[in-house]
Amino acid sequence: QVQLVESGGGLVQPGGSLRLSCRASGINGVTFSYYAMAWYRRAPGKERDLVAGIGIYGNTKYADSVKGRFTISRDNEKNTAYLQMNSLKPEDTAVYYCNRVDEDAKTVYGWGQGTQVTVSS
Repeated sequence: QVQLVESGGGLVQPGGSLRLSCRASGINGVTFSYYAMAWYRRAPGKERDLVAGIGIYGNTKYADSVKGRFTISRDNEKNTAYLQMNSLKPEDTAVYYCNRVDEDAKTVYGWGQGTQVTVSS
């Protein structure tokens, strides 16, 4: 059974940086390399939104609100996807989740615990 575990969140001041990790267990690296992955976030009182996605060839896309500040990447040997977040703003405060996405950009698995990111001075 595939399990995705997010980590790396925390409290950071505006303008700071964090790197989130999403590790997939229950599969090998070859299988993970065939997964398109994405990061989502849910801010208090809001819907869960797509933040960034990465395809099997390393192609990426970003929400307009994070373009130029966030970078999604992957390490197939470690079964891990990353989200490097720079120039963080208070409005980036949310619980961040990762998931595999299919060819229709729909999530494949249930949601994990996520990792809390709080941007505050």
